[in-house]
Amino acid sequence: MANSLVIVESPAKVKTIKKFLGSNYEVDASGGHVRDLPKSQLGIDVDHDYEPKYITIRGKGDVLAKLRKEVKKADKIYLATDPDREGEAISWHLMKALKLDDVKDKKVLRISFNEITKNAVKTSLKTPRSIDMNLVDAQQARRVLDRMVGYSISPILWEKVKRGLSAGRVQSVALRMICDREEEIAAFIPEEYWSLEALLKVPGSRKPVAAKFYRDSSGNSEIENKEKLDEIVKKLEGRKFVVSEIKDGERIKKPPVPFTTSTLQQEASKALNFSTQKTMRLAQQLYEGVDVKGHGTIGLITYLRTDSIRVAEEADMAARKFIEEQYGKQYTALSGTEKKTNGKIQDAHEAIRPTNIELTPTQVKDSLPRDQFRLYQLIWKRFAASRMANAVYETTSVKIDAGGTIFSMSSSRIKFDGFMSVYMEAEEKEEKNQIPAKLETGMELELHELASAQHFTQPPAHYTEAALVKALEEQGIGRPSTYAPTITTILARRYIVKENKNLYVTELGEVVNRIMKQSFPSIVDITFTANLEYLLDSVGEGQTDWKTVVRNFYPDLMDAVEEAKLSLETVHIADEESDEVCELCGRRMVIKYGPHGKFLACPGFPECKNTKPYLEKTGIPCPKCGKEVILKKTKKGRKYYGCEANPDCDFMSWQKPSAEKCPECGSYMVEKGNKLACANEQCGFVKNK
Repeated sequence: MANSLVIVESPAKVKTIKKFLGSNYEVDASGGHVRDLPKSQLGIDVDHDYEPKYITIRGKGDVLAKLRKEVKKADKIYLATDPDREGEAISWHLMKALKLDDVKDKKVLRISFNEITKNAVKTSLKTPRSIDMNLVDAQQARRVLDRMVGYSISPILWEKVKRGLSAGRVQSVALRMICDREEEIAAFIPEEYWSLEALLKVPGSRKPVAAKFYRDSSGNSEIENKEKLDEIVKKLEGRKFVVSEIKDGERIKKPPVPFTTSTLQQEASKALNFSTQKTMRLAQQLYEGVDVKGHGTIGLITYLRTDSIRVAEEADMAARKFIEEQYGKQYTALSGTEKKTNGKIQDAHEAIRPTNIELTPTQVKDSLPRDQFRLYQLIWKRFAASRMANAVYETTSVKIDAGGTIFSMSSSRIKFDGFMSVYMEAEEKEEKNQIPAKLETGMELELHELASAQHFTQPPAHYTEAALVKALEEQGIGRPSTYAPTITTILARRYIVKENKNLYVTELGEVVNRIMKQSFPSIVDITFTANLEYLLDSVGEGQTDWKTVVRNFYPDLMDAVEEAKLSLETVHIADEESDEVCELCGRRMVIKYGPHGKFLACPGFPECKNTKPYLEKTGIPCPKCGKEVILKKTKKGRKYYGCEANPDCDFMSWQKPSAEKCPECGSYMVEKGNKLACANEQCGFVKNK
C-alpha cells in the first residue's frame, strides 16, 4: 500500500510522475483549482474586510471525494501543484478543501519542481517546504481585484450595450492600447522623403556598385522633397566621385537569451505563425510529458510561465559540455555571459529550456506531432544558441566624396558563425552587399547613373498578437500567465478581430472602450494598472499586505461605478430607433449590437423576428460614381467605407472620406484626426478641418 500521496494539478502529469516514484507513492490530480469565488455573486464580503467567500467549483466534488479517500490511506501528503503563484494558491485551496490543516497524524508538505524529470521530482521530495502564504495572498489579491472590476463594470456594459460583454482589469487596458493604436494610424499623415543612389563603376570591374546618399555639403542627411533632391543632383553635375575613406573592422553579434513566456509567444508567432493560445497549449503539453521513443513519458521543457532568463547551473554546464562535444570548444560561450535582468522580473523560475539538451530535435521528431515538434525545436535551438559563442562579422564601410556631397557603402561577411550555426531569429536579415576588393583611398570612380525614389513615412504598424504581448510586457501590464487569456478573451468578445496576423478593433470594441475611458479612466489607465501590478508583485514578496491593496482600490471603484450609472443613463447606445420600417409588421426597426456590431431588428421580437444589416449613411457622395458612401464591415467586423452601389461601384476606403475635393489635385480627401488629407499620397495636401 502506498504510504505517500502526491497531488498534482494536471492529470497529464500523473503517469509521468508515477513512473518516477514507484509503488510507495500514489499520484493523483486536482484538475486545476478546486475552490473559487461563486459565479452567481460578487463573492467578497466587503463589510468584513473583503474576505473572499470560496466555494467548491461545480464538478469538483467527485475529485475531492476521491482525494479524501487517498488522503486517509497516506502517511504523507505532498502538494505538488505548479511552481508559481497560481499553483501555490491551488495547494492552499486543496489543503482547505481536504481539511489537511486539521490532520494531526499525517505530514502535509509542499513540493515544487521546475521540470518534470526524475531527478527534479526526486530532489523536490528531499526538500519539501510549507505553503508560501505570500504567493497565495498575491493570487488572492489578483483574483479579488479582477472579480471586483468584472462584476462591478460588466453589468453596466450589459445594460448599455448588450449582454455577454465584459470588462476586466487587464483586458480593458489591452483593448485601450489597441484602440489607441488604431487612432494613431487613422490620424497619421504621411510625410514625403527621397532616397538617392549613385551607381558607380570601379576600375577593372564590369558591374557597377551602389552607394547611398549619406549627407550633403552642409551636413544634412535627409532629402525632404523633390526640390531638395534636384538641388543635390544639380550640385553633383561634373563632380568627380573619389573614395575618401575605407574602414575595415569587426562586428560582434551576441547570442539571444533563453525564452521567457513573452519572448516565446512573440517568436512562435513570427517564426511558426502560432497564436499565443496555441503556443501555451503546446508548451503545456511539452512540460507535462510526452511519449518519446526509448525514454517513455518525459517532460521535455521546463515550466512555461516565467519572466526570468536565469538558467540552473547544472543545465548550463550540461549545455556547454554538449556544445563543446558537438560543435567544438570555439563554439562554446565563455562563462558569465548572461544579461542582467530588470527590476520587474520575478526570478523564482528558470527560463524556458529543454530539460535535457541531449534530446535534440532530430531525436524526438518521430515521437512528436508536427506542431509540438516545431515548438520544441524552437525552444531547443534558442537555448542551445544562448550557451554558444558570439557570431563575428568582418565589416567594411566606404565613404565617397563628390564635391562635398558624401555617399556611402557598407558590407559585412560572416567570419565566425558562432551561435548562428544553430539559431537565427525570425525576420532577421543580414547585409549581403559586397564591396570590391580593388577599392583604394583616393581612387576615382565613374558615375554610371543617379537613381532616386520617392518615399512616404509609414504609420505605426497594427498590433499583432506578438507585438501586443511585447507592449503589455514593456508597460508592466499583466504577467506571463495572463497574456494569452487576455488576448483570447477580447477576441472571443469580438472587441477585436484578427486578419492576416493583425489585430483590428471592431465597432463593438470602440463602444466598450469609449465607455471605459469615459466612466472608468483609472481602470484603463496604463500607468495606474502597471503600478497596481507592482503592488501585487510586492504582496508576493511579502512586502505589502494584500488586504491593504484591496482596501485602497474598492471604494474608488465603487464611486466610479455609481457615477457611471448616473452619467450613462442619458447615453443611448443600444436600441436606437431607425427610419427603417419593418416590412413584415410595420413597426419602426431599432438598432442593436451583435457579435459583428450594429444591425437592425424588429422591436416586436419574439412575435416578429425580422432582422437586416444596418447600413450607416454618411451623407458623403461617392468619389467614383456620386452615390452615397456608407459605413460597412468586413466579414470579421472591421469597419471601412464603401459605395452603396456596390458591386457596380468598387470604391472603398479605410478612412472616412470627405465631401471636399483636394484643391491641389482634385482627388477626394479623407479624415485624419482633426485634419483632412488628400487620399492621393503623391499629392500630400493637408489642411485643418
